[in-house]
Amino acid sequence: MRAALLRLRRATGIPVAFGGLLTGPAQLRIGELSGASTRSLEGLLVSAGIGLGGKSIALGRPCAVTEYLSSRHISHEYDAAVTAEGLRSVIAVPVVVRRRVRGVLYGALRTPQSLGDRVAGAALDAAREVEQALAVRDEVRRLLDVAGGPGQGPGAWEEVREAHSELRALAPRIVDPALRAELLSVCGRLAASCGGGEPVAYTVALTPRETDVLACVASGATNAAAAERLGLRPETVKGYLRSAMRKLGAHTRLEAVVAARRAGLLP
Repeated sequence: MRAALLRLRRATGIPVAFGGLLTGPAQLRIGELSGASTRSLEGLLVSAGIGLGGKSIALGRPCAVTEYLSSRHISHEYDAAVTAEGLRSVIAVPVVVRRRVRGVLYGALRTPQSLGDRVAGAALDAAREVEQALAVRDEVRRLLDVAGGPGQGPGAWEEVREAHSELRALAPRIVDPALRAELLSVCGRLAASCGGGEPVAYTVALTPRETDVLACVASGATNAAAAERLGLRPETVKGYLRSAMRKLGAHTRLEAVVAARRAGLLP
């Protein structure tokens, strides 16, 4: 959230950006401020349908006002906090993950003027960054929950392997390098745990993309499906697969997957 707000300000030049995540089904807590001159907005609880952010939560879409204090399109329960910060024009953009609002990002000016398409577009991009980060964290937690219980049987591991493949495919699209590194670290720990938690000796060095392709193949994806998931051309996927098979000493796709699992490269 903090990084997305900072990028929003840098991309648009707006002086103030803030936001937060929902703490319940219909209430948002402002937890991050960027460029604020007071702490009047910090910790503010915003209910669905109330104020500009509450309207954005209720409707599940961006909402904006040119003059916050006099707008007839929103309620005014939060005017004191907005006035203390000196905000006039404000846009609120929901963070929606799997059709559920999880947070709201705001951008604001201290003058009453239209924010324009450029600001709106940048705010939507920032919201998508947070959305992506939340989706990744949700999937990581789900994957760890599935993998964490002992003796869950092969069915559970198949679910882990499918999630591992999806996360590997998602990692290159993550903008935040720290989050991307964290995600790949989790994938690596899961791959290494395939032997029941025993240490695994890494005797084969695959490139990240070779590992990504093998993870897709391990989940049952065809070359075409792997290419679509990874954003690559089918010919490129074939090239990565051939290279991985050569390094693993495998003659078939199945042999490559088995060898990669034995080497601790896949769960």
